[in-house]
Amino acid sequence: MNCIEFRREKLADPRRLSAEAVAHQSDCAACRGFAAEINENEARLAAAFAVPVPEGLAERIVLRRKAGTRFSPRLGMLAASVVLTFAFGILQWKDAGSQDYARLAIEHVMHEPESFTSARLADPELFRRVMHTFGGEMQASLGKVRFMKLCPVPEGTGWHIVFETEQGQLATLILIPGKRMQAQSEQATVGGWNALARPGGQGYYAVITDSPDSLGQVDALVRQRVRWRG
Repeated sequence: MNCIEFRREKLADPRRLSAEAVAHQSDCAACRGFAAEINENEARLAAAFAVPVPEGLAERIVLRRKAGTRFSPRLGMLAASVVLTFAFGILQWKDAGSQDYARLAIEHVMHEPESFTSARLADPELFRRVMHTFGGEMQASLGKVRFMKLCPVPEGTGWHIVFETEQGQLATLILIPGKRMQAQSEQATVGGWNALARPGGQGYYAVITDSPDSLGQVDALVRQRVRWRG
């Protein structure tokens, strides 16, 4: 296990670590420090915000903050907890990135198989706002949005989106802010998954599908129907 894998596992479930992660933590001083800060952060949040949080609140708070929408005091407290959590993830991951953009996108999809069987924040208007905030102006629909989630990723926090095209193709779109690709595109295949990453918006985006043919078709669809700023 390397540092990126350890930190992803620690962020995914701070209270439970696999035997491999425990062994890595024992041998790596940097990851021990990372784990200690995660544990302290979890304890502070649990003590201060021991209230139920509705599904999708994190995503909606992030979007409203960027749009300048005002909050009630109670929602402001919840916003502080959510933003603190994601800001902490950004700070911890900012130096742990890789140039292997497409492969990392596939690994992220492989770590969240529930994204293909769950319906979450399947709201076309919310998707449009997510894209606009990231720097993508929708020229036409990509299809039916089935799943959206704000996730910790090696580069910080990014959007994980699953949609179904008009032709019935299931595809994943990953939006990663803060990382600029020098190349015009990068492609990877891992475990039967295929990904193509391109610069766009606040950083880069990646399209992931289960076949090379559908990858080319979905990539073309995104390029035709999204105009990227930046």
